[in-house]
Amino acid sequence: MINHSNENGSVNVSTSVYTDIAGTAASNCFGVKGMAARSVSDGVYHLLRKESMAKGVKVEFHEDESISIDLHIIVDNGVNLGAVGASIISEVRYVVNKCTGTQVRDVNVYIDSMDD
Repeated sequence: MINHSNENGSVNVSTSVYTDIAGTAASNCFGVKGMAARSVSDGVYHLLRKESMAKGVKVEFHEDESISIDLHIIVDNGVNLGAVGASIISEVRYVVNKCTGTQVRDVNVYIDSMDD
């Protein structure tokens, strides 16, 4: 959780806010099928529904009040993986900073599967 304070008061932003914002921003990028979660029982990655997409996102808080975000995604078959990854990194960094005012140190994209 990060606390933003000014002369008018303070706002605490919880982990779930960051995971929801980052998951939504990544899912809206071209070529992204959705967020991925690994099944414990069979070890296969599964596409998450919109309401549980935050499970494919991990947020780490740093001492300087910046964050790092790890995203596990499933992409459409045949897309340029480098371009999709760069687009996601840029979009997630911009949207999280715009919505929360928090500096994003790193965005790490893990492409877990490709789907038709």
